[in-house]
Amino acid sequence: MTPDQDKAASELLRFYADAGVDALLGEEPVDRFAEPAMTQQPEAVAPATERRAPLMPPLGAPRPQAPVVAAPPPPEEAVMAAREAARKAATLDDLRAILERFEGCALKATAKRLVFADGNPQAQLMFVGEAPGRDEDIEGLPFVGRSGKLLDLMLKAIGLDRTHVYIANIIPWRPPGNRDPSLAETSICLPFIQRQIELVNPKVLVCLGKPSTAALLGVTDGIRRTRGRWLAYRNGEQEIRAMPTFHPAYLLRSPLEKRFAWKDFLAIKRALSS
Repeated sequence: MTPDQDKAASELLRFYADAGVDALLGEEPVDRFAEPAMTQQPEAVAPATERRAPLMPPLGAPRPQAPVVAAPPPPEEAVMAAREAARKAATLDDLRAILERFEGCALKATAKRLVFADGNPQAQLMFVGEAPGRDEDIEGLPFVGRSGKLLDLMLKAIGLDRTHVYIANIIPWRPPGNRDPSLAETSICLPFIQRQIELVNPKVLVCLGKPSTAALLGVTDGIRRTRGRWLAYRNGEQEIRAMPTFHPAYLLRSPLEKRFAWKDFLAIKRALSS
């Protein structure tokens, strides 16, 4: 090897060392730029004992029957069935049992459990959100995750806790992946929450977020325009004072809006004491 070649080899090794190369791939040098040799590989033949069974059963053998899965009824039929079932509930326990048996909403098949309600059924104050999330689906209670903890703090700020309120959702089953419920799913579940409100008969009803406000009060404006306004919820022949306000999950994303929610909760406190 000439001095120039020796110098070039040393510089190349130094370059490899600086690049982090510290091991050889093999004892013999390999030309990575050479054309690969074309060799004929024999076809692998599985032993006779490992060959798959025929896809079709032998002639005359009974064919396996696929399990029959009942499809949910069309939305219009499911809404009518929900209205009829909700009317039969004389108590909250009846309503819960009816929901446990109800098969008209496909969300029931994907949720872990029914999320019916939490709190005091005799309370004068009732909160209604949209649908349960992951934590609620696991525990079977509404508002037990991060948004629920914030709601507890908001209640504590006006001297209340869950023994003084009743909490439920429009949708009693968690939508897959916490997606928004569809209009059909909301329509199917609406008769049940309406009957729930009738049976509780609170003095004040609070709709948490725009979906709850739209479903129960028929107001489709943005929640920032409707929050803090006293509206009327028709409970049979009676009217319940109702107020839309921000959902706690929204306040977690937009903490600056908490100052408006605080005003709403002070108004709710005054309404309860009047």
